Amino acid sequence: MAEVRKVIIGQNQLIEEVLVAMFAGGHVIMVGVPGLAKTLLVSTLARTLAVGFKRVQFTPDMMPSDITGIEVLEEDHTTGRKQFVFVQGPVFTNLILADEINRTPPKTQAALLEAMQEKHVTVGKQTYLLGEPFMVMATQNPIEQEGTYPLPEAQLDRLMFMVTVDYPNADELKQIIKTTTIGLTAKPLPVIDGSDVLRLREAVRMIPISDHVLDYIVRLVDATHPNNPAAPEAPRKYLAWGAGPRAGQYLSLGAKSRALLRGNLQATADDVRAVIHPVMRHRLVTNYAALAENIDSDRVIDEVLKAVTEGK
Repeated sequence: MAEVRKVIIGQNQLIEEVLVAMFAGGHVIMVGVPGLAKTLLVSTLARTLAVGFKRVQFTPDMMPSDITGIEVLEEDHTTGRKQFVFVQGPVFTNLILADEINRTPPKTQAALLEAMQEKHVTVGKQTYLLGEPFMVMATQNPIEQEGTYPLPEAQLDRLMFMVTVDYPNADELKQIIKTTTIGLTAKPLPVIDGSDVLRLREAVRMIPISDHVLDYIVRLVDATHPNNPAAPEAPRKYLAWGAGPRAGQYLSLGAKSRALLRGNLQATADDVRAVIHPVMRHRLVTNYAALAENIDSDRVIDEVLKAVTEGK
């Protein structure tokens, strides 16, 4: 975190959420208007890790093979024999930045999301395993609608976190302008490698979480179901669909990862509450009543947190 902060000014919550997802083994989508250092954060994070890194700028004319790779016909000049050789795409790396993922058609989005879920790529009759650790960090611009292809809810569910990137405050903005216009740029140093990341992911899963906290997670997930008579008023009024089992899994993993990141050896309800917004905001589907009253999923999550108590 210290190395990342050499380049990224402010955005402390964003940095923590990205690291929590990384050590939990999940993927992240960052949503924010242009110029808020989303791409810079990922490239800076890649420099602090001694792992492979690729950046893909998504465009409307991209094909799935531009992500996964393609088989090409190659001739052996010594024998004259021709054979198909697989040329790996940018997905064959450890950390991939999918920049403006909503600019490319669903077929290409699906190729990347399949690799995220299955950790392998199938081209022709061959299946190629991806290296570990593997993590996708996607970015999305929420203000442009023309020429974009928003990810459907079923595909968004494969992403562990959706983090929102907000504007810096006045002091942070002054520091950003000052440091970026004097011609001196800090260079973060690599501090961990891929094997360290894998060991940290193993450690995260070993962090204990009590039945008390697990019951709290279950009640939070159940409270988002609009057809649940015991759910709070906000989900029943403003949601078309609630969170599924994967939300509960990621709440548990996110809480464990946050606890470890803060030096704690047990996940608590506070850790669950800290990660519930990035875990659930893209899994709750609001209805027309919410649209009419300008209610977003974050507001519904706030109401759920108020209504669902930690104890039984």
